[in-house]
Amino acid sequence: MFRIGIMLTVMLGTAVVAAPLAAEPAVPTSVAEINLSFAPIVKKVAPAVVNVYASRTDSQPRNPLFNDPIFRHFFGDGDSEEGRPGGPTAQSLGSGVLIDPSGLVVTNYHVIAGMTDVKVALSDRRELEATIVLRDQRTDLAVLRLKGKGPFPFMEFDDSDKLEVGDLVLAIGDPFGVGQTVTQGIISALARTEEGISHYGFFIQTDAAINPGNSGGALVDMRGRLIGINSAIVSQTGSSVGIGFAIPSDMVKVVVATAKSGRTEVRRPWLGAGLQNVSREIADSLNLDRPAGTLVTDVTPKSPAEAAGLKQGDLIVSVDGQPTDDVEAFSYRFATAPLGGKVTLSIVRDSKPLTLVLNAEPAPDLPRDPVKIAGSSPFAGATVINISPAVAEEYSLDAARQGVVISDVDEESRAAALNLQKGDVIITVNDKKIETTHDLQQATTGDHYFWKISIGRGNQIITTVIGG
Repeated sequence: MFRIGIMLTVMLGTAVVAAPLAAEPAVPTSVAEINLSFAPIVKKVAPAVVNVYASRTDSQPRNPLFNDPIFRHFFGDGDSEEGRPGGPTAQSLGSGVLIDPSGLVVTNYHVIAGMTDVKVALSDRRELEATIVLRDQRTDLAVLRLKGKGPFPFMEFDDSDKLEVGDLVLAIGDPFGVGQTVTQGIISALARTEEGISHYGFFIQTDAAINPGNSGGALVDMRGRLIGINSAIVSQTGSSVGIGFAIPSDMVKVVVATAKSGRTEVRRPWLGAGLQNVSREIADSLNLDRPAGTLVTDVTPKSPAEAAGLKQGDLIVSVDGQPTDDVEAFSYRFATAPLGGKVTLSIVRDSKPLTLVLNAEPAPDLPRDPVKIAGSSPFAGATVINISPAVAEEYSLDAARQGVVISDVDEESRAAALNLQKGDVIITVNDKKIETTHDLQQATTGDHYFWKISIGRGNQIITTVIGG
């Protein structure tokens, strides 16, 4: 509780100005002060926070290969993105936020990942079906549209860059499915970048209680505006211990704007350069006071980075005036820059500060030449496409990754049974290097006693032999 500062009149030459005294913590001195409440904010925003129920029905029986822990280590647990219709039902429970009177709802990608049917329960107990408008795994965000007559209550965005550590916030969601719940806390930290929650690790940390079921719910400031989407917690028990993370509203705005434009994929600016964090050893070699900044390791020809004059060995220290202490911070700042505009990079080259201006343009999409693999190979039922800068951005691939990427997998196919997934990169087949989709098509023709395959998944390269 703080009292309002008293105005003190100060003489400066012939001018008289009023300067506020600094407010000091004080004990409540009246019933009115004791009765102060967050209730007006809650009444304003709570109708815009919804419960999200997602489900799918599985179809094909589990392949017995997935009972082998060694096989599961390489190929996962056998659950595909679309599910396997006809068998047991998989369900997911989370929260969401209405951000438009027409019925657009933003939630977490992981709440509806792999699900086909979505229902949304409003605070007035209405339950409506919803369609999935957009899924963006890279940000762990998804956008839904309610099937019902509006207008609907909605929450306005606020600028997450204006937040400061210590600001009061409210978290609203449906923890453990008990019903809409409001918790209160402060901003504990900003720009958390090493949580491994999504591709763009740049999170708001709060001590407002967040529990399972809160995912996709609202983090609200004292103006009653949305400043984050609650996404994850750090806990050894699965319950809140006061360390929760929310996706900043400035990133959410980018995904929502894409959904409103009618696109189903989020387009982001393309840099065209390899980056790495600055270690203590690198900082010493560059005569830096501390290991901070983003080091350029390579520059792609004909990319925006090359056109702007960025060079290998440059140290990027800020984007549009915002500091970038690591790759995650740079990725967030660059990804939230509007397409078609300019991005100002502050760099250090040979111990000298420089400013470069880069065009914010999407990555080029070269011919993908999609091919659906038939026959008896392990890839039967998978559709593959060539890798281009746009494909690398879309599937979060290393720009230097060679091969072809899986863009779709048919249900009940051999590829699905082996748990080949969207985004897997096929590098070699029987020691033959795969560079194009037609290379893979030729390499998988005919029958073989065995198949030796190398696949890139995330930062791993998996090599295994599968019977023909």
